[in-house]
Amino acid sequence: MPGSSSLKTTPLHAVHRNSGAKMVDFGGWDMPVQYTGILDEHQAVRTAVGLFDVSHMGEIEIRGPQALDLVQWISSNDAARLQTGQAHYSGLLYDHGGFADDILVHKVAADHFFLCVNAANQDADYAHIVGQNRFDATVENAGPRWAQLALQGPLALATLQPLTPVDLAAIKYYHFVDGEVDGVPTRIARTGYTGEDGFELYLAPDQAPALWTKLVDRGAKPAGLGARNTLRLEAAMALYGHEIDATISPLEAGLSWIVKFDKGDFNGRAKLAEQKAAGLTRKLCGFTMTGRGIGRDGYEVAVNGVKAGWVTSGGPSPTTGQNIGLCYLPVAYATPGQTIEISIRQQPVEAVVVPIPFYKRAK
Repeated sequence: MPGSSSLKTTPLHAVHRNSGAKMVDFGGWDMPVQYTGILDEHQAVRTAVGLFDVSHMGEIEIRGPQALDLVQWISSNDAARLQTGQAHYSGLLYDHGGFADDILVHKVAADHFFLCVNAANQDADYAHIVGQNRFDATVENAGPRWAQLALQGPLALATLQPLTPVDLAAIKYYHFVDGEVDGVPTRIARTGYTGEDGFELYLAPDQAPALWTKLVDRGAKPAGLGARNTLRLEAAMALYGHEIDATISPLEAGLSWIVKFDKGDFNGRAKLAEQKAAGLTRKLCGFTMTGRGIGRDGYEVAVNGVKAGWVTSGGPSPTTGQNIGLCYLPVAYATPGQTIEISIRQQPVEAVVVPIPFYKRAK
């Protein structure tokens, strides 16, 4: 592929190429966007089990006597509430309250935290954390030491259990266990980015291709970034660079639940407190198209013909059969039932604000 030599690759790159996956440049990585088709892969995750290579994601490890203090300062959620073996979603914030990234924080031990960060942000996140580190803690940009597979769908547990002595059913949602899968040391986390039950598997890069093949042989359907995007959009999960970025605060993004003002000071707290006291001016909300067309990322949104906001993510929803999306609107208009217009090829097309998520699995 011309130019592909400059792209980063995961340990599973040869597997994807040999499988005939359609590859794309994703934030500087040569990644599979689809195998058999986005719809096919999406439905497999919703009804059975799909397998994603997410080894491009970054891992940052924080260790030391004041590891917790550093995590508490750089992130908005309250890591002091985490038990060993528990994880949570959090915001890595700038001092002005905008997102440097959204992250998963795992408590490995009292003096050891494991952060999963977004692929394109990992080096900047590492530099940001190091720049904030005035504590007795060490920060490691550990991405090269880890591969990551995401096994997602209602059959994820049944597919994985024969390969591990770990009792998967005993792992609660947003908890993890360090064990073995197919004889290989693996961090097994019951998290995900699809709206389904499933597991993120962290292991040594050279062991990833064999585990991928074993899981596919057991019925897991290889799935690409295309289906990962349609799945997370139905579940209304934020994507960095779309719903959240340096200009957006967690309060505006509907993520106030990851901001724990009562835990003590943290980077960005003062600005978020100001914003909360003053009241929000804009808010993330969901919409479905009522006119013909798809509201894509970046399209303008108007109310009564006056520009009011923009689409952050949009596309067809395979599960609901509707064209759906997320957008920012002034708070006065961010109410379910509000009619809006999406500018598609310079033409206003009607849509309506709806509650999110668009899809929620039955428990």
